[in-house]
Amino acid sequence: MASSERSTVDVELVEAAREVARRYARGDNHTVAAAGRNADGRIVTALNAYHFTGGPCAELVLIGSAAGQGAYQLTTVVAVGDRERGVIPPCGRCRQVMLDYFPELRVIVGRGSELRAVPVRELLPEAYVWADHQVD
Repeated sequence: MASSERSTVDVELVEAAREVARRYARGDNHTVAAAGRNADGRIVTALNAYHFTGGPCAELVLIGSAAGQGAYQLTTVVAVGDRERGVIPPCGRCRQVMLDYFPELRVIVGRGSELRAVPVRELLPEAYVWADHQVD
């Protein structure tokens, strides 16, 4: 990917997720926070809801929380672990859901000072895109 296609890391978004993880992550049920920026500039945050049956990741809770606040155009998303674990890349299920909901989304990945914002499509090469397989 050309460097011009990469966007600058949204530091405010990363800090919003870190703050949610620091303040609200508790025990084994809530260990990852996510933050997303909507096209109108708003930041929405969320926590995962772990459950042995496969509770939703923070990114999926974020999509629902954003919709509940009328934020339907997320442009950038980041997940951060509790106990100062830093930025966490999304799992495969989250990558697929984010691609289907927001095909132009940027996802912040990397470690420490090596953070970068990449298109969600880059995280799923040769991806199945649900919308491409629907009958009009």
